[in-house]
Amino acid sequence: MTTTAQADPTPAQVTMTLAAMAATAATPRPSGETVQAQVWRAMRGITAQLEDSTLATRGTWQLKWLAISPDNANLVYIAWNADGSNQFAVVVRGTVGNATDTMEDLDVGTVVPFTVGGSANAAVSAGAMAAFTQVVNARGTTGTSAEPAPDADPGPPDSAVPWGTTLVRALADLLASVPSTPRPMVYVTGHSLGGCIATMVAPYLLTQTWSANTPQFALLTFAAPTAGLKSFADYVDSLNWRLNERHINAYDIVPLAWSELLKAEEWYPTPPGPKATDEVRALLMEIDKLKKHNRYVQPNAKDPSARNKHYAVHDKELVNRTTDDFLGQVAFQHANATYLRLLDAPVLPAGPVVTSLSATAAEGGTQLTVFGTGFTPDSVVDFGPIPCPDFLVDLAGRWIRAVVPEGAGIVDVRVTTMLGTSPAVPLGRFAYGGPPPVVVSAVSPNSGPAGSHVGIQGSGFAQGATVRFKNRDADSVSVESATLIRATVPSRLPGEPQTDEPNANGAEEDKEKTVDVTVRVGVATSPTDPADEFTYTDNT
Repeated sequence: MTTTAQADPTPAQVTMTLAAMAATAATPRPSGETVQAQVWRAMRGITAQLEDSTLATRGTWQLKWLAISPDNANLVYIAWNADGSNQFAVVVRGTVGNATDTMEDLDVGTVVPFTVGGSANAAVSAGAMAAFTQVVNARGTTGTSAEPAPDADPGPPDSAVPWGTTLVRALADLLASVPSTPRPMVYVTGHSLGGCIATMVAPYLLTQTWSANTPQFALLTFAAPTAGLKSFADYVDSLNWRLNERHINAYDIVPLAWSELLKAEEWYPTPPGPKATDEVRALLMEIDKLKKHNRYVQPNAKDPSARNKHYAVHDKELVNRTTDDFLGQVAFQHANATYLRLLDAPVLPAGPVVTSLSATAAEGGTQLTVFGTGFTPDSVVDFGPIPCPDFLVDLAGRWIRAVVPEGAGIVDVRVTTMLGTSPAVPLGRFAYGGPPPVVVSAVSPNSGPAGSHVGIQGSGFAQGATVRFKNRDADSVSVESATLIRATVPSRLPGEPQTDEPNANGAEEDKEKTVDVTVRVGVATSPTDPADEFTYTDNT
């Protein structure tokens, strides 16, 4: 099926695709790598995606410069469209989950002046200003698609941008290297925190003096939290943009920060859900307090491009009224892939994913198989912080046969490629010397009345295992194997809320219709997540 993006890509489709690429190789491999090694890995990954003609970028864009801050909190890159349109894009990466990003996201109780381009009266959060400062002062490189030797010059001989240049210098050199007709266009864009920083980087660039080929500027953001107060929003909106668009998912919490975060207390529409629990409401209230007395306002707030207003796009596996499901839905609604789908643009190729291990406990030197998807010839394997030097990658990218490196403790087995690192998953945990980690990966059926029978799938099961439905022991337990238990669903304890109907005070009960199923083997208990949930279908 031909998508709109494939037939006639819009600026929003192209820039959101570029913004999603900024997340490439966002975290160092678990066993560690230098910033330079990560830069080269990110450049290889972004270059490979830019060459993909099936994406909204059509294979005509080229990576020209990239910088990562020394603490890996922020990344920015410049791309150029080689189709003759004289278009550039300055792309800022969003949150990657490290401590610095988190502090930048949450440091909103203090505001500081945004003294750029004569905007002395504009105020932004201290966290946003810290991120902006890192981005505009970061030193980057043009590089190539292949990592050079340690003593090699990282830039190609004909590069218009020398090694170690800042964003402004890099863009100036690139503008000077292209024809003056048509007039160059610079898109400044980003997703999430990247979009927030882009609202600051764009005015900074627009108000610079360009010695050659003064460009037009466009600002397009996606899922961006608010950078500053009304004074800053008014300043951004007053500038002469060729295009100014703010795209949000109507059910994404992040763009509500920090102007109307508590709106999410009433999410998500029921049916299908998930409805916010009391724990979620308390969490939202505590986070909202971080802004103190400051009143944040989004630039272009009167005309955001809100999508998914009827909640048609949602993760159908995360609809139970539990905190885990709510937070999982939050992540889904905010994801790069969700925004690309809402824009009717092709989704980027997925990075590596580990789904399971052939053995979850053994000694160093043992051979095991890592199962998953997206494994490529450039894959590397880590057992927690321990690199694995001896492995073989399946040509189809579905398994890796590895020899366990020497180590101790319980670690996550993860695979890294030029597109990124696989997330840690319960069935990818490995215990040196055993016993194997206890994990519940599925409950089947995952709903029914008390007294019904269920199969519990996972790993690390052993004779003597006990099963609990929240705080109630299963009536009977039969351990069939290390990966399967059969159990009888217990009744709920007297006094537990039974429905989602309003109570005597008019408020909804924070139900226990859906509960976590956990397995205990010896002293080990399985962690909880949406995969282990069971929903009662009666009032017993």
